[in-house]
Amino acid sequence: MRTISKRLLKERAKVDNRLLYDVTNALKLVKATSSAKFNESIEAHISLNLDPKYADQQLRTTVILPHGTGRSIKIAVLSTPDKIDIAKAAGADIVGTDDLVEEISKGILDFDLLIATPEMMPKLAKLGRVLGPKGLMPSPKAGTVSTDLEQTIKDFKRGKLEYRVDKTGIVHISFGKKIFSEDQLSDNLYAFYRSVEKNKPPGVKGKYIKNLAICSTMGPSIFIDLSSLV
Repeated sequence: MRTISKRLLKERAKVDNRLLYDVTNALKLVKATSSAKFNESIEAHISLNLDPKYADQQLRTTVILPHGTGRSIKIAVLSTPDKIDIAKAAGADIVGTDDLVEEISKGILDFDLLIATPEMMPKLAKLGRVLGPKGLMPSPKAGTVSTDLEQTIKDFKRGKLEYRVDKTGIVHISFGKKIFSEDQLSDNLYAFYRSVEKNKPPGVKGKYIKNLAICSTMGPSIFIDLSSLV
């Protein structure tokens, strides 16, 4: 049986699970319950009325968080030789052509995000079993297949984030760090919520968004009154 620490019990006592908090108070509370000895991430978990096994109820897209996520990401770019210098100048951490394909095939995945030009996608087809389970396969929907490498790399470096619904109908993201101000967290949360609303799949029947909770990495869940996000 899992043991709950005294620290977590203390933080849970600050949250009334019978209440739905407005955004302002929820963000104050999530910062107040972030008491671990490291810079915790602040997470959002939004439950949707989706069954992803149906093609018209899938959700996978991107959003640019105004203040980023608070973490730096290592970007790898798979491109044709003529675009290698462009990718490096734009801030890519790893750039390659066939040599990068070879490394990936060996299971060397020393990056957080893989961007590819359309011409290189056929070379990745055989690597689906390596990249797929890690969520690293480039996709036009995710904005990671691009002809404009410079803009794409810069967008992801400054806070562009891919998200997708999991098999239970929930989207999980990190939208900041506990050192962020409440205003920064609010801006990011609103951007994420608006993106989810805007990208409502066509197969949704009835109420789309069930609930939204935020928490810190090691803190309790705080449920938000959705009307305060309108």
